[in-house]
Amino acid sequence: MNLESKWLEDFSALASTRSFSQAAERRFVTQPAFSRRIRSLEAALGLTLVNRSRTPIELTEAGQLFLVTARTVVDQLSEVLRHLHHLEGGQGEVIQVSAAHSLASGFFPRWVAQLRNDGLNIATRLVATNVGDAVHALREGGCDLMLAFYDPDAALQMDAEIFPSLHMGTTEMLPVCAVDANGKPLFDLEADSSVPLLAYSAGAFLGRSVNLLLRQRNLRYTTVYETAMADSLKSMALEGMGVAWVPHLSMRGELERGELAICGGSQWHVPLEIRLYRCALVRKANVRLLWRKLESAGGAGEASG
Repeated sequence: MNLESKWLEDFSALASTRSFSQAAERRFVTQPAFSRRIRSLEAALGLTLVNRSRTPIELTEAGQLFLVTARTVVDQLSEVLRHLHHLEGGQGEVIQVSAAHSLASGFFPRWVAQLRNDGLNIATRLVATNVGDAVHALREGGCDLMLAFYDPDAALQMDAEIFPSLHMGTTEMLPVCAVDANGKPLFDLEADSSVPLLAYSAGAFLGRSVNLLLRQRNLRYTTVYETAMADSLKSMALEGMGVAWVPHLSMRGELERGELAICGGSQWHVPLEIRLYRCALVRKANVRLLWRKLESAGGAGEASG
């Protein structure tokens, strides 16, 4: 097999733009020349990577899987060149992690600090994003690892052999609200006939979990605010706007300082599992090293509190 590295970069550009003309412009070649290079790549592989009948163009299933390899090879070549030219001071490979916003702030810093305490000094780059974008990045080689709360529905859509995962810990979503002058919760799920709800946007995994609980417990409520981000719900709760279900690890400080209070018993708590995902097609040495260490240690332990 005779592959040129520039073809891999061409294919990555095409996958990003979904347009032959835009990708050609990005790669500083004419569109006919760019198209010939993509066809040369397909011929060398013996695969059809692009569905040209759709607008914008789409990658075939083979194209989606090969994209991960293409980006990995390009990234590895770039890392080697940077290392040889001392552009990163000998730092070596950087592991890019996509993480849900609440895990980016509430879990990731402690986890990386623990890795360093255990002697694993791996350089990381964190991208805090929504879960949908994180999954997309993992599928297309835009990140090396993904931190997310375990979603059984989403797990069914990911091939466990290609996208293996590790249990990293557990936490809970707790119903919280601001406190009054005496430090008492402004709202009480057990006593109030109806409560103002600070809700997750439709379709969000955390929102589906909360909505299931609300139906099971027959809570009467009025939605007063809606967003996809747990930190935004926490901020609104701090302002006394209502009750929000927020991951415990995202509000340790507010609870310890008495700025927020839990306003319902354990029957109102929603358990969450934290998992780390990778793509088995990625061959970064530091990713494999980290994964082996985590597997031997049984993940990262409990993340509650």
